[in-house]
Amino acid sequence: MDRRVKYTKKIIKDSFLELLESKEIDKITVSELCSKADINRATFYRYYIDIYDLLEKIGQELVDEFKEMLNNYKDSSLKDVTKVYLTILKENKEITKIIFSNRKNIYLFNDFFEYVYYNYRIKHINIIEKKNESDTIKPFVFIFNGALGIVSYWIQNNFDEDIDKLSELIETISYSGLYGYFK
Repeated sequence: MDRRVKYTKKIIKDSFLELLESKEIDKITVSELCSKADINRATFYRYYIDIYDLLEKIGQELVDEFKEMLNNYKDSSLKDVTKVYLTILKENKEITKIIFSNRKNIYLFNDFFEYVYYNYRIKHINIIEKKNESDTIKPFVFIFNGALGIVSYWIQNNFDEDIDKLSELIETISYSGLYGYFK
């Protein structure tokens, strides 16, 4: 990608995130964003359809960062992967809050879920090889949605819990269930 294009997209993204600190997304206009970014509307529309398209593309960048991270942690424990995942979310607080503020935005994580599922299925194939695809995916869906619930709670509480403790909690519940956690 051309250096100027990267710079322009960064300015748009940074201006958008600044506006989000003080306004709800549905109150931000393209004109206001362009004024803040010091670009014209045609430049904005060259890259994005509207404000929501910008949000989706920023969310996709986050998901792509997660996927790249997973490639580097394929042989790591769930706790270690979760720590990196939570760190990325915390480093991107503004966009994370928006994505998790509305359950409809969670669709951005569908591809991330599929990617995680595929990688962990391979990692644990010796345990699950005797099951059919439908039976195999259900526990992963359950665990993933439970982990998303914990992460969402953490975000709603302003990222107040220690990432190490939260990662350990998610790993323990994922592998041992509630009984293993409370034991």
